[in-house]
Amino acid sequence: MNIRYEVADKVATISLNRPEVANAQNGALLDELDAAWRRAADDDEVAVILLRAEGKHFSSGHDLKGDSSAPRPAKITLEMLYQSESRRYLEYSLRWRNVPKPSIAAVQGRCIAGGLLLCWPCDLIIAADDAQFSDPVVLMGIGGVEYHGHTWELGPRKAKEMLFTGQSISGVEAERFGMVNKVVPRAELDAEALALARQIAAMPAFGLRQAKRAVNQTLDIQGFYAAIQSVFDVHQTGHGNALSVNGYPVLVDLERMKAANR
Repeated sequence: MNIRYEVADKVATISLNRPEVANAQNGALLDELDAAWRRAADDDEVAVILLRAEGKHFSSGHDLKGDSSAPRPAKITLEMLYQSESRRYLEYSLRWRNVPKPSIAAVQGRCIAGGLLLCWPCDLIIAADDAQFSDPVVLMGIGGVEYHGHTWELGPRKAKEMLFTGQSISGVEAERFGMVNKVVPRAELDAEALALARQIAAMPAFGLRQAKRAVNQTLDIQGFYAAIQSVFDVHQTGHGNALSVNGYPVLVDLERMKAANR
């Protein structure tokens, strides 16, 4: 199983469970993850959703070695990429963001590119002191990952630095910029995140729902939703360029990507 799911004390804990590949995301993992989010959203016994990961790293992003959950077609078109990514990357992330129940991400180790699509939709982020966040997708000739929350999460200048250099920012830096709520020692991450989830779960459910709606609606009035949608289309022009140049959507120097995230 790519995902583990359990409920206790009104908290649904969803665990990424591909530690052997640093929780790289193939189609099967994302589909199972979306099903787990839906299950938690529909369960009246669940008040808070906690997303965590097994192993050393939260997520190394999309599985660039190939998605074994589905055979690769002989020809890849921009339309095919657009349809697939709009569902698994954009639609899923927006749906998780808009689940009325509070959600918390507990992040350790590397959170690279597609990993941001898992933690950014959560309402709160608790980071371990070894957490490193990055989006080196410019090395692919693409302006950033599909759910383009960078500017909202970090502010424009830090967002540009992350994208232009491909380098990672630490959990401590992310806390300073408001992307992360709290940084804790790695050994205490799960306990801290669960304690926070239980504290929130004790609050009135309707009040929590209204508080979340108020903040999300304010962001949407400021342009969050429209920006996410429009920048997804910008992202697709990167795929279009890659297809026209090389006939393949991923133009990336993996060694340079690894170097950027050391």
